[in-house]
Amino acid sequence: MPNTFSQIYIQLVFAVQNRDALIDISWEERLYQYITGIVQHKGQKMIAINGTPNHIHIFIGIKPSSCISDLVREIKKSSNDFINENKLSRFRFNWQEGYGAFSYAHSQIDAVAKYVMAQKEHHKKITFKDEYIGFLQKFNIEFDEKYLFDWLA
Repeated sequence: MPNTFSQIYIQLVFAVQNRDALIDISWEERLYQYITGIVQHKGQKMIAINGTPNHIHIFIGIKPSSCISDLVREIKKSSNDFINENKLSRFRFNWQEGYGAFSYAHSQIDAVAKYVMAQKEHHKKITFKDEYIGFLQKFNIEFDEKYLFDWLA
């Protein structure tokens, strides 16, 4: 689009189905590279990607012509196929339904990127459930807990 300028930064967060800890450290970097390829192929900018064995954070610069739900659908579908076809997980891998998408200002890029890259350290202190509910509260997003991710007891 000529004469269209934007700076839109989105942190995407989604979990492995049933929050199973299936993303193994031995292949997580391959997964992150694969997802980065999807994001770049769709014309978006990968800023940071990281996670834990049961969920992932993706921080991107996104163009206004992009549909976030379509991008997330493609990331989930393609990475599911990549993991299962390459037999990276000993178990059938699926991402859980749903995701979080949180927007940030340009001045927050460095802090959010550092936060994403420190996920493993961060989750030594806080559960994914508490982190996710914290995002929803921080961004004033109304929610009904029964529609959140399926949490393990």
